Amino acid sequence: MASVARTTVNDGRHPLIVHSHLRWDFVWQRPQQILSRFGRSRPVLYVEEPVFADDVSGGSLDVSQPAPGVYRVVPRLGAELRESYDDAAARVRSLLVALLGEGGHLAGTFDDAVQWFYTPMPARTMIGAFGECAVVYDCMDELAQFRFAPSDLGARERHLMAAADVVFTGGYQLYTSKARHHDNVHFFGCGVDAGHFGLARSAETVVAPELADLPTPVLGYFGVVDERLDYELIARLADAFPTGSVVIVGPLAKVDPRELPQRPNIHWLGQRAYGDLPRYVKGFDVCLMPFALNEATEFINPTKTLEYMAAGKPIVSTAVPDVVRNFVPIVRVADSIDAFIVEVRSALTPDVERIEAGVACARGSSWESIVASMDRLVATAVRARTPWSAPSETTQGRHATTTARVGAGTATGTGPSAQTRSSSHGEAASTRA
Repeated sequence: MASVARTTVNDGRHPLIVHSHLRWDFVWQRPQQILSRFGRSRPVLYVEEPVFADDVSGGSLDVSQPAPGVYRVVPRLGAELRESYDDAAARVRSLLVALLGEGGHLAGTFDDAVQWFYTPMPARTMIGAFGECAVVYDCMDELAQFRFAPSDLGARERHLMAAADVVFTGGYQLYTSKARHHDNVHFFGCGVDAGHFGLARSAETVVAPELADLPTPVLGYFGVVDERLDYELIARLADAFPTGSVVIVGPLAKVDPRELPQRPNIHWLGQRAYGDLPRYVKGFDVCLMPFALNEATEFINPTKTLEYMAAGKPIVSTAVPDVVRNFVPIVRVADSIDAFIVEVRSALTPDVERIEAGVACARGSSWESIVASMDRLVATAVRARTPWSAPSETTQGRHATTTARVGAGTATGTGPSAQTRSSSHGEAASTRA
């Protein structure tokens, strides 16, 4: 175990024990943005999915501090547990109890904590194990619709929804879906570090060297490269701009690299550090959101939308529902490949009003404001909570809605057309775009 600094809670705010399907050092996205800010005011334990190895006996936890106040935990388990998720989760639970309990390295640091889930998978095993004062589900994607999702993920999510005191969603489509099954659901869309991505507008920022000498126009995307991208669109776009360049920045996930379209003017650059992204987006003439319209994208609300806006760039997207709802007309939206190409051509002619509107939208959509609102809702849930009891597998759970009373949560969006809303009507393992 790596040496870590101890953090004590001295301001009355509850620590967070977080369970996530995403590696902290993968693409910097919603969990890292939110939790690094929570870590400024209380300890955050970020528990990742296990790593399995043949030479591990008994299991161990690698603990490090990637950000102030944030403890990253990577469980390392024996290979014999790889095929039994619940046995592996039970072993992780035992290791965590030892870490946080009397005599453990972090004893006392996570007493009276809030358990916070980005994935429903370990909920059955972890809820109730740490004397938590509340349970939060931050649903950033409809993970059950992603490629290679576990077959029982939906049932596990129902269990988590039944036990959760408050549910957050990363998209309005998700909000309308989850509000049918819980009476305390709140939509918090994307935030943005406007200062960071605003560096792309600075004369002092140097374009990334891989882009500096590419033929223009440079049509660029950054984000995860997975089943949510439309690869036919990317190929057709490269063919439509044979003297230009299509640049894709981001790691591959669940996609065979041999299946990626190859053209002399398509550049697959792989993952780059979050801190370097302004140097890449500065070199884009048009920012792309070339998402396929499929089950995996039905509920997404891409974080990169506001990041592109903060960079002061024109943006073209396919007709992802949350993008259409929240970000038109700043974002140009196309409903076909041919229309997408037309919109890209149009975007190459500067539209100062759209750019300025995008920059202003980004400036008004900070992660700090999202975290502050979440903090207030969690504090309210803690105060309102009754003693927890295990949710029944045969019922909707203590937070389930009925046909007479459907989701009375609130939706707090980001974007030019999204405002704070309350509604009496409501309408997982992968990565986020």
